[in-house]
Amino acid sequence: MNSEAMWAREIARHHLENPLPRRWAHTQGVARQARTLAPILGDRADLLEAAAWLHDVGYAPDLAVTGFHPLDGARLLRDVHGADEHLCRLVAHHSCAVVEARERGIADALTAEFGNEAPQLTDALIYCDMTTSPDGDELPVEKRLSEILFRYGDGHLVTRSITMSSPHLIEAVHRVQGELSARR
Repeated sequence: MNSEAMWAREIARHHLENPLPRRWAHTQGVARQARTLAPILGDRADLLEAAAWLHDVGYAPDLAVTGFHPLDGARLLRDVHGADEHLCRLVAHHSCAVVEARERGIADALTAEFGNEAPQLTDALIYCDMTTSPDGDELPVEKRLSEILFRYGDGHLVTRSITMSSPHLIEAVHRVQGELSARR
């Protein structure tokens, strides 16, 4: 693990391990998935692993400002830690966050602060997040999406957002899986 990933792990551990142990387990699994992508990422592997460690840090009760974890986490990284812009944008845009931001009425804030476009490595971070269960276990993207829909239930804005985002999320996971297969 390189220095940026180690730094990110400690921030995530500090904010998630005790107050949100299940979220911490998920985060550890997402970081494990990120490490499996090192063969196709080269010198970008450390950035992806750092984003994996930090993608859900905005769920931490001590950080919740807007109640939207991608925005709260990205703001923490930018404003408190002076993190790299690319890392902040990965956290802000992870797993089609702009779709949920629209449902919440805060897409303008997200895009004004962290750009309109998802940054490079977004597909890789989607792969890591959407193939990791809440308990940190690896699973197929379709099962992960079903789990999210079940957990939030009919009518919830997360359910609506995931339903709208599912085709893109599945395609991103399959693109990354194709890259991994081609590399082997």
